[in-house]
Amino acid sequence: MRIAVTGRTGQVASALIEQGRRAGYEIVALSRPELDLSCPSSVLPALEAARPDVVVSAAAYTAVDKAESERELAFAINSTGAGAVAEAARAMGLPLLHLSTDYVFDGKLGRPYREDDTTAPTGVYGASKLAGEQAVLAAHGGNSAVLRVAWIFSPFGGNFVKTMLRLAADRDEISVVADQIGSPGNAFDIADGVLRVADNLVGGTVPSQRGVFHMAAGGEASWADFAEAIFAASAARGGPFARVRRITTAEYPTPASRPANSRLDSSRIAVAHGVTLPPWQEALAQVIARLQPAG
Repeated sequence: MRIAVTGRTGQVASALIEQGRRAGYEIVALSRPELDLSCPSSVLPALEAARPDVVVSAAAYTAVDKAESERELAFAINSTGAGAVAEAARAMGLPLLHLSTDYVFDGKLGRPYREDDTTAPTGVYGASKLAGEQAVLAAHGGNSAVLRVAWIFSPFGGNFVKTMLRLAADRDEISVVADQIGSPGNAFDIADGVLRVADNLVGGTVPSQRGVFHMAAGGEASWADFAEAIFAASAARGGPFARVRRITTAEYPTPASRPANSRLDSSRIAVAHGVTLPPWQEALAQVIARLQPAG
């Protein structure tokens, strides 16, 4: 199977390229300049040249805080650009997987979010991603799956794990927010889930395999819990360690607000596609080992 992936350098795209090729898939990674989501006219020619069996829309504007001052660009990429990918996939008769985020919710619910819970983004990034979901479903809802993921970490790009390890190399104590909770998601596990869903879509779907799905790892943690686990795993391999000072969101103001509850209920994707991601703790140990090879 030949898969076109947009967003070549993103965490999930990078993991998907690696995992997919290892598993025997043909992966065509598309990014600027051949496919530029801020220039919708570039999308269809790039996908036609790639000749895929399925499209994975992983490219996005992900600078959560910067989006507050770059609203037009965030919406151009995450909404208009995502819609252009969906329209191109529909025109080519191809199934589409589109990656979205927990930031479409306001985080005020007292349990893990289900797909049919009310969306209420609190910042520009979340609003742009929600608009992207809506554009995808409007353009290609008959043969697409929107996958919401959260708290992604990996050996690639910038993410919380790499930031904590970098800070721990210079500090004995790091202040980390303890009143935001979620399920850290390993990009490699997410990539495996994407491949499973792609197989199902290409093989011919039933209605229950299309639409919006949550795909989160097992277990949950606060950012402070996550940081403590990172430092423990790092120290076990002789890497940097720091004490965690647990603080509140109010003590760490940012331009964009974050959901206090980013937990996602992944029951629907388990039933519809047979996808269940492993506990985040297992994945963390694997990523730390990749970032800190023995010797």
